[in-house]
Amino acid sequence: MTAPPAPERPVTVRVFTQRFSSTPLGARLARHLTLNQLQAWGIPYGSDVSETAAAVVAELAANAVTHGRVPGRDFELRLTLAAGSLRVEVTDTRAERLPPAPGDVRPAHPLDESGRGLLLVDALADRWQVLDRDPPGKTVRAEIDLPLKNSQGSVQPFRHLAGRTWHQDHSGGSGGSRGF
Repeated sequence: MTAPPAPERPVTVRVFTQRFSSTPLGARLARHLTLNQLQAWGIPYGSDVSETAAAVVAELAANAVTHGRVPGRDFELRLTLAAGSLRVEVTDTRAERLPPAPGDVRPAHPLDESGRGLLLVDALADRWQVLDRDPPGKTVRAEIDLPLKNSQGSVQPFRHLAGRTWHQDHSGGSGGSRGF
């Protein structure tokens, strides 16, 4: 006789989608609404996940406004909170100007005034990619893994960057210095 299968737990997927004008104000608003939405979903303002997501959204939105702008067209932000990760997607309508793929991003020349945004995304996101979109355009998708709690309820390390392990403490603040 075999044991009955364990009941499957429902998976809650939360989605936030918003279109913004392809202007610096639209990019700034995307970052602010990201922080508000994460707070509404229970990810505390000032936590590592919140700060990482804000930086990733700021860079991707700035790129959409600067490099993906088509006059009269908006860009779209989509946040998806699912089991274990936060997915950030920024879509614009310019298909002919694709950013470099992960692994192909090169450091900017020290005197260049731009060219560092995707380096930050590459350093902060756990995974990212560039997707073609139909109708014409592209989506840059970045995923940020959420910290896992152990059986005692304490948060496990979740970010490894430049030899550091960052923690999120129970108050929602950063457990270590980022050195910025």
